[in-house]
Amino acid sequence: MTSSSPLTVATTVLPVGDGGPYGIVAGPDGALWFTLVHGSRIGRMTPGGELATFPLDASLAGPVVITTGPDGALWFTASTGHHVGRITTDGEVTAFAPPTPGSGPFGIAEGPDGAMWFTGMNTDTVGRVAPDGTVTEFPIGTTGAFASALACGHDGALWFTMNQANAVGRIATDGAVTTFPLPTEDAAPVGLTLGPDGALWFVEIGAGQVGRLTVGGEVVEFPLPDRDARPHAITTGPDGRLWFTEWGSARVGAIDVNGKVEHADLPSGSEPHGIAVGPDDAVWVALEAGSLVRLQPAADEAL
Repeated sequence: MTSSSPLTVATTVLPVGDGGPYGIVAGPDGALWFTLVHGSRIGRMTPGGELATFPLDASLAGPVVITTGPDGALWFTASTGHHVGRITTDGEVTAFAPPTPGSGPFGIAEGPDGAMWFTGMNTDTVGRVAPDGTVTEFPIGTTGAFASALACGHDGALWFTMNQANAVGRIATDGAVTTFPLPTEDAAPVGLTLGPDGALWFVEIGAGQVGRLTVGGEVVEFPLPDRDARPHAITTGPDGRLWFTEWGSARVGAIDVNGKVEHADLPSGSEPHGIAVGPDDAVWVALEAGSLVRLQPAADEAL
């Protein structure tokens, strides 16, 4: 089992009201942008705590994951409304419909081709929104996989977790898919990010582990000290570690490439989900219970 030690951070909790903060990303305007999954809104908060929210129509209900696009806008998935959304930093919103109704988009990332790519949880697909707004879908070849998080690898392909298929998938820009099974049964991978070492790092919400997958297909899993922590999202920090949320235990963890883990507690019952590095080089977390939290490491652990 992976060893753990305390992660010394200064924690600032910033309430945003109801609505369920879920995904979060640093925007091109120096603010944090986040989804409100239950409130069907997109939020914006400056590092100084200034808050604004933008309502969404029914086609964009249930926004979950949000990221930056190559066009200077924020892109997000709406798993309940079954669309992909785009919002400018001025708050102008556009919706894009996948060809297959009811696809349940979840993960989203900019591809190496300048398009936005997303997963279709309900339809076993990965979709692509071209710069001209054309949406196409590619089957991933596994039924009931529940394709989830998505990230662009350094190999020019998109990588995605297959939550119910116990695997990680790779899709080339021509739609060719390769599947990499995980060693641990019922691991249920969710969050995924490109690591500082060029590998794909992911979290296993079912097994309480962090995983590493090279582009060559080698998988290493690191069991967490609390196997019931239910890790959910993961991102690469500027300190060369992978930072992740533990939804089940209300903690944030940081793991180095050798598997050493440190943890910091969050407010009890806060339900941490999305995690991102902010423009201020602090780590920001979306707490579904109604807040964002800013984590600034102590001087001896500075990012």
